[in-house]
Amino acid sequence: MTSIKEQAAISRLLSFLQDWDNAGKVSRRHILNNFIEINQGKTGPELEQEFSQGASLFLVRLTTWLRLTYMTGSCLEKLLKSIGIFLSAVSSNRYLIEFLEVGGVLTLLEILALEKISEGDKKESIKLLQVIANSGRKYKELICESYGVRSIAEFLAKCKSEETQEEVQVLLDSLLHGNPKYQNQVYKGLIALLPCTSPKAQQLSLQTLRTAQPIIGSTHPSIVDCVLNVLRTVHLEVQCEAIKLIKDLVNYDVCVPLLKGLVDLLIPSFKETCKLQPKILNDPTVLQLTAHLPVFLQQAAAAKAIRVLAHSNLSLAEEMLHLHVVPSLMAAMGNTDHSNSQRQASLTLEFFVQTFPVVEEQVRRSMGEELYKLFLSNAEDLYMKMDSVQVDILAANKVNVSKTGPLYGSRHFDYGLGDQEQLDDITHSQEDKEGKE
Repeated sequence: MTSIKEQAAISRLLSFLQDWDNAGKVSRRHILNNFIEINQGKTGPELEQEFSQGASLFLVRLTTWLRLTYMTGSCLEKLLKSIGIFLSAVSSNRYLIEFLEVGGVLTLLEILALEKISEGDKKESIKLLQVIANSGRKYKELICESYGVRSIAEFLAKCKSEETQEEVQVLLDSLLHGNPKYQNQVYKGLIALLPCTSPKAQQLSLQTLRTAQPIIGSTHPSIVDCVLNVLRTVHLEVQCEAIKLIKDLVNYDVCVPLLKGLVDLLIPSFKETCKLQPKILNDPTVLQLTAHLPVFLQQAAAAKAIRVLAHSNLSLAEEMLHLHVVPSLMAAMGNTDHSNSQRQASLTLEFFVQTFPVVEEQVRRSMGEELYKLFLSNAEDLYMKMDSVQVDILAANKVNVSKTGPLYGSRHFDYGLGDQEQLDDITHSQEDKEGKE
């Protein structure tokens, strides 16, 4: 037999559930507000005590109402917060299982795709998915099996609130760790986000890819083009993250195509630059228009990335010499349509000149004494001091460091025999290729 105290508790629970069942939208919102205020942070046993061992009876009502009303957004934020109290409570695995058994994950993912739902409501959905993902590997797999990575990534690309986007990043990072079956799916999803139009989404994707890369251990072929295309951004914070990722990627099997891609970006293709011709002929404000042409932003960022890589690892600098980085940098210095390209290329060339005597010799010969002295005096401001003849000298330079022989005479480093043999092999390979051409 139950005690009088227990009977009173059961009576209160039944009365509470009856009030919920009979309540309209306004009354239910009030009930939810009270529930959140009183029970936030409680453990599973504490919730059971609060509901006289019948907390699941209220949870099932919440999940039922969620499935009936989530498309309209009625009280959705409060409803999701209330469910979150159950799912995030310590020692509450039974609540999590009950929620999942009624299709909770699919409902949360569908909420992310609904246009009429506010971002605040969708943020609460993301937080619940975080709780589920953090509960263990099998729950992460359940999210991924429900096409969750695509839904979450698409939401990250579309949402406007940076705070919400950061919550999505936390979720993707959680799905990346301790999820060997689907970690590659998350990795590919992050790469697919790079071309999106949201700068914050690009930045967060790049950051998470830096975390993902050592976990995955190998690279996806598309990552090189995707990361290089991000360099077209006008947002410096995105460019910074892209360069950091590039610095990590050179330690993997995409090193050579990545370096070659960066060097190639220093000389934009005719197809890209010919887009300027109508503006040059017809528009007196052409300088203002070309200042932010994506291909020139990419050119300047590539020059900067090359400098970062060369400073961090001399073997990368040597590899880029054989990829004709020096003449490409000089050509970029002659791009009078974009001063930042000139500045970044000049600073990068300065490093190569200061590091490799063979580069110094060829650059001096190609520039001529007057221009070379200007370059040495202040590489960063050189673009402001050059005349049109000197610009043409840079743009039309024929420097070819890869054919000048060994590069071991650098000022700041000594190389062993193994390094020299490797450099000679690279040089001979490049010469054979050019001979065939």
